[in-house]
Amino acid sequence: MKVYAYYRVSTKKQELGLDAQKADVRDYISVNEHELQGEFIEIESGRRPDRPILQKVLKKCRKAKALLLIAKMDRLARNLFFVAGLIHAKVDFKAVDYPDADRFELYDLARDAEKESVTISKRTKKALAIAKAKGVMLGEYGRNVLSKKNKAAAIEFARKMQPIIQKLMEEGYKSLRALAKALNRRRIATFTGHGARWHSRSVFNLLNRIESLEQIAH
Repeated sequence: MKVYAYYRVSTKKQELGLDAQKADVRDYISVNEHELQGEFIEIESGRRPDRPILQKVLKKCRKAKALLLIAKMDRLARNLFFVAGLIHAKVDFKAVDYPDADRFELYDLARDAEKESVTISKRTKKALAIAKAKGVMLGEYGRNVLSKKNKAAAIEFARKMQPIIQKLMEEGYKSLRALAKALNRRRIATFTGHGARWHSRSVFNLLNRIESLEQIAH
C-alpha cells in the first residue's frame, strides 16, 4: 500500500521530536511492507484547522489512493470539529501508536481530548484564582513546580495501574473502549478520583504513560 507520512510540531524548538515520529512511522511501514511516497512536516498549532501542509498531503493521498500515516494520535486530536472533518474526508488515515482504531474510536478520542482540555483549563484558572485571593504569588517557578508534582503523581498512578491493565488485556479487553468499560464496571478509580469515569481518552493517556515506564525500564 502507498502511504504518505505527516509530522507536526507546534514550534521550531520541538523539531527534535520529529526524529522519534519518523522512526515510529518508518518502523510501522517496514513491518507492514508499505511504500512510502513522501514525508511532510508542518510547524503549526494543533488547534488550528487550516493547516496548508496537511491539506497538501490529503490532496496527494486522494489522488494516489494512499494512506495517511501519523506517528501520534495527539498530532491530530486537538480539535473535535477538525478531526470530525478528517474522518469524513475521502482519505484513509492511521495513527501508528493506535493503528487498530476505527473512525468511531478516533472521534471519541478527539471528543474526550477537547473535553479534557476544557476541564483542565477551568481547574487551572480556578486554582490560580484561589491562590491569588489568598495572596499567593506563584509566578513561573511556582507553576513549574505544580506541573512537576502533577506529572510525578500521574507516573506513580500509571505504575499502580500497569498490572491491572495487563490483566484486563490478557482477559481480552484490548481496545480503548473495551478497557474503559471494564475499568468502569470494576469501579476502579481514575487518576482524578472515584467521581470520574473512564473514557477512551483517559485510557489512551494511561497506556501512553505505562509505555513510557516500560521504555525507562529497558
